[in-house]
Amino acid sequence: MTDTVRIDKWLWAARFFKTRSLAAQAVNGGKVQLNGNRVKPARAVKSGDQLQIHKGGFEFRITVLDLSERRGPATAAQALYQESEESRQRREALKEQHRFAAASTPRPHSKPDKKARRQLRGLKH
Repeated sequence: MTDTVRIDKWLWAARFFKTRSLAAQAVNGGKVQLNGNRVKPARAVKSGDQLQIHKGGFEFRITVLDLSERRGPATAAQALYQESEESRQRREALKEQHRFAAASTPRPHSKPDKKARRQLRGLKH
């Protein structure tokens, strides 16, 4: 195994992103920071590096434990990194807030009928 791997390949192999191109777009967009610095997709990651990943409103703060250029099963991918306890707790709290917000949002009991759709369209315009 090599001592360094491209950051976009590693993010893909660790299953943070579904494709390498999505991982590269996230890195280019500034959603991934390596040791507190913004990087490019070709930047090499090594064991012990600190990563901050912003994805879907959540923030992951992880330490790279192992390297891989190949995408394997989820259990193998989770062995590639360790998430900080603080990061995990913040993500869980945010997930709980999202769950409560979704539960308190009023939802209609059924699909609006033709008359109700006309009224809604009238309100919007």
